[in-house]
Amino acid sequence: MNKIKVIIVDDHDIVRDGIKALLSTFDDIEVVNEFSNGDEIVRFFQEQPGFEVDVILMDVNMPYNGIDTTQKLIECNEKLKILALTMHVEEMYIKKMLKNGAMGYVLKTCSRDELYEAIKSLHQGQPYFSKEASQMLMNQFMKNQKPKTSSLVTLDDLTKREKEILKLIALEHTNQEIAEKLFISPRTVDNHRRNLLQKLGVKNTAGLTRFAINSGLLDEDK
Repeated sequence: MNKIKVIIVDDHDIVRDGIKALLSTFDDIEVVNEFSNGDEIVRFFQEQPGFEVDVILMDVNMPYNGIDTTQKLIECNEKLKILALTMHVEEMYIKKMLKNGAMGYVLKTCSRDELYEAIKSLHQGQPYFSKEASQMLMNQFMKNQKPKTSSLVTLDDLTKREKEILKLIALEHTNQEIAEKLFISPRTVDNHRRNLLQKLGVKNTAGLTRFAINSGLLDEDK
């Protein structure tokens, strides 16, 4: 049976010893080397870039931190599979480790079985993230899903009625005056105004007016 070859990188002896003891309970995993800081493993792979290892367990916060170490190792060998094993679940650490080439991210508080699952996943070419890291990434993704803003919206995205109302708003007409000009109710005008604020991603009449001017809506041929 071919064993999964693992390297441990952590600046605490007791942590490395604990991980080795834990992994020794699995018949299909073998710890083939260990390092106490990033500089040691980088120099090792610079001298032996073809050293056979399946998964590298990388601490993040240590001398010559795991973020920079991951980048240097990937530069040595882009096929290396690096799993961040850390106490940090902050978004900054997760994003930087992934950007620099890590394939997975788990916490040191994970269970024995979860660490085994993470190592197996990376060995099979699949990324792995702890529940906490996955939640952090999902929260960031959701925050980035913003409504379409005025910098992306054009006049073509507005209906004919929206253009008419927006132009009159920009010309400083009141809701009542707009309603009379377009033969609609003031409530309908107000509904259109609120929809325009949301669609254009602006907060007030000044924002609507600015969009109308910048888009050329107030030009004579509009």
